[in-house]
Amino acid sequence: MANSAQARKRARQAVKQRAHNVSLRSTLRTAVKRVQKAIVAGDKAAAKNIYQESVAVIDRIADKKIIHKNKASRHKGRLSAQIKALAA
Repeated sequence: MANSAQARKRARQAVKQRAHNVSLRSTLRTAVKRVQKAIVAGDKAAAKNIYQESVAVIDRIADKKIIHKNKASRHKGRLSAQIKALAA
């Protein structure tokens, strides 16, 4: 356990910040799953619309450094490729 007042406060803050980060990471996963669900349904128009909303969520979370920018880019690229493959 932390011995100084400063260390105790940092420990409290870390718990609160971790809870916030977990929430944001969950939001990211939900956004990705929504797009994947639309892709599985085969509705390209709906998938594109949901993808656009999800890109905003993914970028916002990457800007906050909850996930790395390359991971965000990888998610977006893979989802985009799956949507493009729906037409073929």
